[in-house]
Amino acid sequence: MDLSSAMPNKNSSGLYIVLISVHGLIRGDNLELGRDADNGGQIKYLVELAKNLGQHPEVDRVDLLTRQVFDAKIADDYSQPMEQISDNCQIIRIPCGPKRYLRKEVLWPHLDAFADRALKHIRSVGRAPDVVHGHYADAGFVGAQLASILGVPLFFTGHSLGRDKLQRLRENGMRDETIDKQYNIWQRIEAEEYTLDLAATVITSTQQEVDEQYQLYDNYQPERMVVIPPGVELDRFHPPGRRKIQAQIKNDVERFLQQPKKPMILALARADRRKNVRNLVIAYAQNPELQEKANLVLIIGNRDDVEGWEKDSIQVFQEVLMLIDHYDLYGRVAYPKQHAPDDVPLLYQLAAKRKGVFINPALTEPFGLTIIEAAASSLPVIATQNGGPVEIIKNCRNGLLFDPENVDDISNKLTDAFSDSGQLRRWAKNGLAGAHRYYSWSGHAQHYIKTLNKLFKTQHKRPLHQFNRSRLPTIDRLLICDIDNTLIGDGASLKRLLDRIHQSDEHIGLGVATGRHLSSAQQAMQEWEVPHLDFIISSVGTEIHYGPQSVFDGGWARLIEYRWNAEEIRFALKSLAGLRLQPRSEQRPFKVSYFIDPHQAPSPKEIKRFLRQHDLHVNVVYSHGSFLDVLPMRASKGSAVRYIADKWGIPFEKILVAGDSGNDIDMLRGDTLGVVVGNHTPEVKRLRGRPRIYFAEAEFAQGIIEGIDHYDFLGRGRTPDDDEVSDLMVSQNLLLANI
Repeated sequence: MDLSSAMPNKNSSGLYIVLISVHGLIRGDNLELGRDADNGGQIKYLVELAKNLGQHPEVDRVDLLTRQVFDAKIADDYSQPMEQISDNCQIIRIPCGPKRYLRKEVLWPHLDAFADRALKHIRSVGRAPDVVHGHYADAGFVGAQLASILGVPLFFTGHSLGRDKLQRLRENGMRDETIDKQYNIWQRIEAEEYTLDLAATVITSTQQEVDEQYQLYDNYQPERMVVIPPGVELDRFHPPGRRKIQAQIKNDVERFLQQPKKPMILALARADRRKNVRNLVIAYAQNPELQEKANLVLIIGNRDDVEGWEKDSIQVFQEVLMLIDHYDLYGRVAYPKQHAPDDVPLLYQLAAKRKGVFINPALTEPFGLTIIEAAASSLPVIATQNGGPVEIIKNCRNGLLFDPENVDDISNKLTDAFSDSGQLRRWAKNGLAGAHRYYSWSGHAQHYIKTLNKLFKTQHKRPLHQFNRSRLPTIDRLLICDIDNTLIGDGASLKRLLDRIHQSDEHIGLGVATGRHLSSAQQAMQEWEVPHLDFIISSVGTEIHYGPQSVFDGGWARLIEYRWNAEEIRFALKSLAGLRLQPRSEQRPFKVSYFIDPHQAPSPKEIKRFLRQHDLHVNVVYSHGSFLDVLPMRASKGSAVRYIADKWGIPFEKILVAGDSGNDIDMLRGDTLGVVVGNHTPEVKRLRGRPRIYFAEAEFAQGIIEGIDHYDFLGRGRTPDDDEVSDLMVSQNLLLANI
């Protein structure tokens, strides 16, 4: 049955990779790095990763999924639904939450919608991806949902981690309540734990992340973590030539400086407290010897209008200006107002030409792409000892590390660097060689694909990583059956039905819609030897789960919870005769279930009216003459079927539903193709003559087969037209009249 779970055949089809980054402003070029806290090295990393994976010979398609934004304050580029960035690589922008640009901390309530719409996109592609790769906690959460529903492996890259951030904010005296209010830190950490629990592979940039940051998590599994250092665009970042640098950015820097020919201490950092620019300025200001040796150049974002920045960024920038003023550093510190992406390589080259250094003063740096860019530009590096720079400098042997919270240590390391010109030259040479040896994008992409192929080859040895790939992205029709007395009840006819489905092509999905709860439905399928289902609609349509991992559809739950109050329903119905609550095992979050004595109890219509009079708006389902289920007003098997059809883009006329009792009625009605099996209950007789509902003579699964043949459902398909429906209704009404 599961025809798509095999390893990709490289001879016939290349890999399809889905990368996800929900927040930030992502486009193919002219990246707005440093615009705010959400637009840093991760954005650069993602775009380069996508481009270079797209160029790999084993890859057919790369989709980088991000959020679509409509906002007058940002470029129109970010509102375009698709941007082609190479022959087989594109940015796909998905609507998610309010149209305007939002910081990442407030996007959490909208992530399930992002996941649903991402599934629609994948459905439009017409194949399941070979891997889903989430970047940062929010995209990890989305990626975990997609990978679980689709039955494909999940890669995760945290970039920065919530537990590490929480630890450092606490060390700086911030209270947990304040941290959570500002950063939604507990939701972020829980999302990271959830993602780590499901990830087949965690890709990190450094071993330090594995050993010190990920080990803070309950789901710390170092054997599932692979270190793949990012690359650098070696065609953009290179040593300065002999020609003078003629560029506006050079003039913008030098206009601040009294002695512009002096060596430069270059820092590129967002106006973010974590980037620790404040301690850098103090270290420089308190060291007159250092001021004599070098100028300080701060590239801390573009400032079209500082008032448009976030409050924290404004405060950081104001602190920097106040420190410059307090220590009277005018003429020795430059902080140009604007810089373009193409100016960044020139800034490195200018600093290298002035025999300066690059400094990364961050409190912690998950990787440090700017450090590699500086190394590739023959610019020595002085960097934080917390995070990725440790390994970069170990590999490249091109500088020194310092304690970012120790102002004296920052000052002393800078002084030491400028005290030995021979050492600076050796660092410049070593950095250039190390950048080329260890940090190329083509090498990164090659390592990435090797990691993925290794996972495919070993998955059968590791139960945690056995992927039963969903067919939902590729199917063109669905068969949905009630379980009891419809799909099951006769073993021989069930086997014939399953054989028919198996012998047909792989584009037919199979699901069940039942009054049973999930575990009971799964047990029944196991006992009757029904293989992998694409989804289970359970508890009379109040719950939807996908695939062998039973991934819960949270979007459906949120949709049906409208005006639902189970406690008040139970309290109100206590006063009615003929109703007795079913066992606790049959009660669900969105289902209150009763045994009903039809001789004592009011009719289902009267019960519904009674609840309305108590301001309780519900759906009441009566079945088998003895069961009554009270559901949210938006919930039913039929509504769940239509939700799935919409979510996966499957036309109603390509969906065949089969049932036998009252709780199947709304599933059978409408534009789907309906089959009522021969052993149906009296409640469904009133559906005779309805458009697109076929009453089979055969019972149980044989009745489903009869319906399949009636509609030629496994072939070209036959949908009754209006004339046929009209004639059928007339003839069946005459038959009923004679009866």
